[in-house]
Amino acid sequence: MSAVSFLSSRTRLAPEGIGKPVLRQEDSRLLTGGGCYSDDVNLPGQAYTCFVRSPHAHARIVRVDTAAALAAPGVIAVLTGRDAAADGVKPITHTPVPANPHEEVIRPRDVLFVAPHPPMPADRARFVGAIVAMVVADTPAAARDAAERVVVDWEPLPAVTGSLAAAAPDAPILWAEAKSNVCVDTKAGDPAAVERAFARAAHVVRFETWVQRVTGVPMEPRAAVGVWDAPSGRYTVHAGAGGLGRTQTGVAGALGVPESAVRVTAREVGGNFGTRNSCYAEFVLVAWAARRLGRPVKWTGERREAFMADYGGRDLAVRAELALDADGTFLGFRSANTSNVGAHAVSFNPLNKGMAIATTVYHVPAVSMHGRAVVTNTSPTTPYRSAGRPEVMFVIERLIDLAARRHGFDRVELRRRNLVPSSAMPYRNGFGVVYDSGDYRAALDRAVELADWAGFERRRAEARRRRRYRGIGVANYLELNTGFPRERAHITVRPEGWVELVLGTLSSGQGHATSFAQLLVGSDRRERHADRRLDAGGRAGRHRVFRTAVHGERYRPLGRPVPGGRRRGARGRAA
Repeated sequence: MSAVSFLSSRTRLAPEGIGKPVLRQEDSRLLTGGGCYSDDVNLPGQAYTCFVRSPHAHARIVRVDTAAALAAPGVIAVLTGRDAAADGVKPITHTPVPANPHEEVIRPRDVLFVAPHPPMPADRARFVGAIVAMVVADTPAAARDAAERVVVDWEPLPAVTGSLAAAAPDAPILWAEAKSNVCVDTKAGDPAAVERAFARAAHVVRFETWVQRVTGVPMEPRAAVGVWDAPSGRYTVHAGAGGLGRTQTGVAGALGVPESAVRVTAREVGGNFGTRNSCYAEFVLVAWAARRLGRPVKWTGERREAFMADYGGRDLAVRAELALDADGTFLGFRSANTSNVGAHAVSFNPLNKGMAIATTVYHVPAVSMHGRAVVTNTSPTTPYRSAGRPEVMFVIERLIDLAARRHGFDRVELRRRNLVPSSAMPYRNGFGVVYDSGDYRAALDRAVELADWAGFERRRAEARRRRRYRGIGVANYLELNTGFPRERAHITVRPEGWVELVLGTLSSGQGHATSFAQLLVGSDRRERHADRRLDAGGRAGRHRVFRTAVHGERYRPLGRPVPGGRRRGARGRAA
């Protein structure tokens, strides 16, 4: 039976179904001030906190003098790492080791050391922006003024910030408990097969690069309000976060309580999906301070704090090689990837996912990789956008362009020759990851056609006459969408004529209310949703789902009113 292209297999689409341009449904509410962002949450009797942060990348905390700050007007308390330790505050519970069996490259035995993450260390700061004290006052201004009066005696220590430098034998060691800064060391593929492939190759191209660290720069800086309810013994954290499940786990672990004793909520999130998805020290500290002081405690971050302390992304050093025969067929690929995870181990997933699909949409018979993660005197890194995938896509596509330029191959034809054919699906790459479907040649041909690749030289010549310079490039991208193995999706068809959808995910500006509605539209007898509510996310496996605020959308057939007109209270929780 001949293979059918996915791109040509769809015979019909709903008028407002997926892929059709429609007006976003959430914009009217957001543009008219109906949203509730992180700093919009205010509670009766709340106090305000400002954090004192380390100006050193690596330094011992000799003494924290809080006397002048305590004497400042409006100050309620000044807390330090010693206070937190005395109250039993533990390191944040992160889950850095990948747990998805469908994309396992880093295995537990490959993890040499997991650097802990105390929310407010008492002994030393390991990156610029680490919290060493917190001032709680009646107003934000009073807290900020008093924070400037906190005096810290520092003993600066040698620091290392680059991943390759941190892996060197003579690098300053961040953690005395570890023998080196290398915290993950793993190998994948078949090195012997790769050696044979390179030995018989007609062409070999090599490439070294550093995919630099990035910071999220969200539209709204992070904010949080911590609440302690003494009668029930429960904490509530109103967090400017996207990963409420991770925040719940992290806060509960640091405070030494069951996850059921921590409720984390969020409404709107002002941009930046990845940087917000892990638990932060500030979320733990406002909850702890609320319990200690007996009143809600609020923190609103400033942009300078975000640059210092928000988790970064990328920061991958790569050395890669690609072997080809005389006709341009790929024979082998090998790479050494070193990931900078910062001072504390929040996530090894970018390294893992990048290794899992390093050959992306191309068939390479022999592959091998050496992956390392290192700790450095920088803020932690986490999945930013498409954890680890854009970095390796850049590497393989750059290698292909180098091969085309140096050995006379056409860039498009070289890619087309080596794409995994649709007839090979399901396809298992050299690292063991299964691709269930895909017609990559059809996608490439469609892109080349839409870009008018053949007409580019004419456009380039015309631009040159106007003293303008044009360039053109092509690259393929593969997304790894397995994510956490289990997630909740609950659809209820109501007898009144509308459909309710509950999902374990939180929008940070992507337009979920619109796009998820389109997924449910099956014919022209449906129209877009009439209202919106937030409800509880699923809990389908410990540490494997986002237990987040989710969106319930309502739909009705054309011409039929939404019964009752009742609008449920908007709320999101992970409890």
